[in-house]
Amino acid sequence: MRLTVTDADITRKAVELGVIEEGQMVPPKERSRIVAALLQEQMPRMTSADVPVAQSIVVQPGSGVEVDGRPFPWVIQAETIEVTLDPSGSGLVRLTIPTQSVQITKPESETPS
Repeated sequence: MRLTVTDADITRKAVELGVIEEGQMVPPKERSRIVAALLQEQMPRMTSADVPVAQSIVVQPGSGVEVDGRPFPWVIQAETIEVTLDPSGSGLVRLTIPTQSVQITKPESETPS
């Protein structure tokens, strides 16, 4: 997916956001914020149905983390595990995973034919 933004788009959004008035130039220091707002509009929205959800997460201090009964295969910084629990028993676990390298790839369904 290719996202594009033109100068006209930037000017239009800057006016919409109240950064400038019609006919004014967009200040260079504001362009990145305006472009970010435009790109966010172009990105497809993910719903909770699009995100895979673990059935269970077991955090054992000092010995590891299991996701759906399988050991989580990466190094986790135990001091930065955040757990938020709902009264129903469901919740949210936020982990910090240190890495030397990160690679983000597009799914093949998004590559042009």
